[in-house]
Amino acid sequence: MAGVLSGFAVIAVVIGVGYVLGRRGTLGAQGGEVLTRLAFTLAGPALLFTTLARADLSVLFSSRLLVTALSTAVVAGVFVAVGAVRQWGVGRTTIGALCSGYVNSGNLGIPIAAYVLGDASLVAPVLLFQVVLVTPVALTVLDLSGTGEKGTVGRRLLTPLRNPIAVGSLSGVLVSAAGWQLPGPLLNPLTALAGMSVPAALLAFGMSLHGNPAPGRGRDSRLVLLSVALKSLGQPLVAWVLARGVFGLHGATLLDVVVTAALPGAQNLFTYASRYRVAESLARESVLLSTAVSVPVLVGVAAVLG
Repeated sequence: MAGVLSGFAVIAVVIGVGYVLGRRGTLGAQGGEVLTRLAFTLAGPALLFTTLARADLSVLFSSRLLVTALSTAVVAGVFVAVGAVRQWGVGRTTIGALCSGYVNSGNLGIPIAAYVLGDASLVAPVLLFQVVLVTPVALTVLDLSGTGEKGTVGRRLLTPLRNPIAVGSLSGVLVSAAGWQLPGPLLNPLTALAGMSVPAALLAFGMSLHGNPAPGRGRDSRLVLLSVALKSLGQPLVAWVLARGVFGLHGATLLDVVVTAALPGAQNLFTYASRYRVAESLARESVLLSTAVSVPVLVGVAAVLG
């Protein structure tokens, strides 16, 4: 219980500071956009690189990861199917699919794993899965679907290598897989830059809340409600069914995968939407609403399975 509440408290305070900055205009009209660019092009890649460069990649090969991957694929697939039928467009559908299955495994998942599950490292598989596979694939789809994306087939195939988030993730995996130990003079500046990622993303998110309608009341209300339902209720339910019925998990391991699936959407999804200027209201409202809904869901999961 304490882990759930403390994790949400940290996020709420920083987002609140961002809202105040936006309302007062402290950073100017372009302040939110500058913070978004900082998080996307510099601090975010540095965080992903330093995290993955020191990660144990063996955690990717486990039943926990399979449950995470399959539950993510199911809820994202449902959103994509509805988006295709309703003709919501590639960009909006991609952001909506991310909001439906991309969990806040970093700044919220780590403290909750530490206090609720008793081991912060338990969130590592989902963190690695998202930054190594989900993020590069989704951002590549957004890159290739953009109206400005032109060029030869070869140039389009190399799109992931021009995306800073994907480059940071894949470079970190390469360093970890090779067993390299980065020297302090190289690692320390990157770690300092990485420290700006989460605060910058949360502040930009908070600034974006000023002057916008309440979650679920904007032009993308149907997409928001669908993504929140899939994220907050659908994904943990699918994870429980898979973990219990297919993989035979029980006890602490079952609690681990269901709690992880019940985490809300990550704030960096708004960073991606802002960077590509697509479905920004969808990302903002879905993340905010799923964060609020996940509080009782996480408390309930911990009470029933804990």
